Amino acid sequence: MNGNPVLGVFFHWLGGFASASFYVPYKRIRLWSWEIFWLTGGIFSWAIAPWLFAALQTESLLQVLAETPAATLFWCWFWGAMWGFGGLTFGLTLRYLGLSLGMAVALGLTTVIGTLGPPIFHGTLWAIAATRSGALTLAGIVVTLVGIVVVARAGHAKDVELGDAASVGVAEFNLRKGLLIAIFSGVMSGCFAWGLDAGAPIRELSLAAGTPTLSQGLPVLCIVLLGGLTTNSIWCGYLIWKNRSAGEWIGNQKGEAVGRVPLLANYLLAALGGTLWYGQFFFYTMGESQMGEYGFSSWTLHMASIILFSTLWGFALKEWMGASRRTRTMVWSGIALLVGSTVIIGAGNMLGAPAAH
Repeated sequence: MNGNPVLGVFFHWLGGFASASFYVPYKRIRLWSWEIFWLTGGIFSWAIAPWLFAALQTESLLQVLAETPAATLFWCWFWGAMWGFGGLTFGLTLRYLGLSLGMAVALGLTTVIGTLGPPIFHGTLWAIAATRSGALTLAGIVVTLVGIVVVARAGHAKDVELGDAASVGVAEFNLRKGLLIAIFSGVMSGCFAWGLDAGAPIRELSLAAGTPTLSQGLPVLCIVLLGGLTTNSIWCGYLIWKNRSAGEWIGNQKGEAVGRVPLLANYLLAALGGTLWYGQFFFYTMGESQMGEYGFSSWTLHMASIILFSTLWGFALKEWMGASRRTRTMVWSGIALLVGSTVIIGAGNMLGAPAAH
């Protein structure tokens, strides 16, 4: 399995930037409830963009999926649906554990489950660890986990210094409940990587149909993201029914009037945010196609890139203004660890590349 790990890391960085940026347009949406803008943007993320880009950049998309074994389609959809539960419960993790502990537990588990789960399942982990290149790649994964913890601790310190501790769940701190939810969220969020792994037969069929190597994973995303759409639609649908917020889609408001709903702007911003969100996995599949024998490390690169660029966006939006020098040093140390981890993982993949020829 040939590849170019340097190009792969670059694509993963692009994906991380897209993921870290998708919420910026969402923040400008006005007078829509969370469930309305989340589902509207999600339709672009999980339905429109995946099928549009796959149709444009792959060969015989519908025929490839029609020839895919039903079991493969089911497992791709199933793991996507499980991933949806992880995303929906991540907010509760922060509510009960706070930013520092919540992020460290949930994102740490997501990274470990998503990265090491597939090779453990396939029985290849120990063989990978026994090689110099594999050991270096695994060392990079460990550095990523350390970086996650450092960035999370810096975020908590910043919120405490700026008087925002309550906003990250300190007021409702509940260790037992928080840890249970964090474990659930972390494990479920890592299921996306399992869905991509289950899609190997789809990639093979797509390549056989003449799809370029870089785009072979796009048909897999169509099915995995349908699972995410299923989970999120059910939850948002329940909230829309409970809160009676469906009228917001056509400009109706609940309670006192607080201005006219900017419908066109809201729909455009939701479309932009949703498409940016999809962009993370658009580039992820391209990066994964270049990682050679150690494609499993793509999930770690993905998580590291998301946290890296999310933190940098925080600086750009002045969220760290007023934080102490010690806290700023801590977060930059975490950023350095995350950048370093991508370099280490890339180097490990490059060392393993000759064996793939």
